[in-house]
Amino acid sequence: MLTGGDSRRMGSDKAALLYGHSTLLDRAARALQPVVSEVFVSARAEQRGAAGRSHYPLIADSIPVRGPAAGILSAHCHDPGAAWLVLACDLPLVSSDLLHQLVAERDTDLAATAWLAESAEQAEPLCAVYEPATLAAFLRAVKAGGKPSPQQWLDGQRVKLLPRPSGRVLAGANTPAELAGLQGEIQSRLTERKQDE
Repeated sequence: MLTGGDSRRMGSDKAALLYGHSTLLDRAARALQPVVSEVFVSARAEQRGAAGRSHYPLIADSIPVRGPAAGILSAHCHDPGAAWLVLACDLPLVSSDLLHQLVAERDTDLAATAWLAESAEQAEPLCAVYEPATLAAFLRAVKAGGKPSPQQWLDGQRVKLLPRPSGRVLAGANTPAELAGLQGEIQSRLTERKQDE
C-alpha cells in the first residue's frame, strides 16, 4: 500500500486522514487484507512511525526518486520474485471485491493487470498488479535515467486493461475538497439505500 507521498495538495499526511471512522491507511489495509497474504506499507524512511504505519510491516523507500515509483520499486527490491498488488491509500472507494476481481483477472504473461483509470483512457497505475519482470525492467530504466512514472511506464507495456468500474470507485482524494466530495458521495448512497428499504 502506497503511503509515502508528500501530500502537498492535501496539506497534511493523507494516510492519517479520517474517512468515516477510520484513516485512509487503515481503510486501504482492510480492503487488501482478504486479497493478499500480507499487507506492506510503503513510506519514506522518516514516516516509519507516523500515522499508524507502525501497525503494518513497512517497506521504506530505497530508490532515490520521487512519487509512487519509489514505493513500487522499493517493494520490488524487497521481494524481486513477487508480483505486487499496488494500492494507493488515497483511493478510499476501492473495496476488497474490486481487488479480488483484479487479482482474478490477472494475466501473468503481460506486464501488469489494471483497471481503466477514472478519468483517462489509460491504466490506473495505483490500483494494479505488477508482474516481477516488468518491475525489474522499470527499475533498470529508472536507474538508467528514465522517467520514474508508473503511468508512463505502463503506457509503453502490454497491460491487461479491465473495463472502468461503475461509479467513481477509482476516484482519488488529493485535496481536502476531493476527500469531502467522496465522503459526501458515500453518505448520499447510504441515505438512498435506507430510503429504498
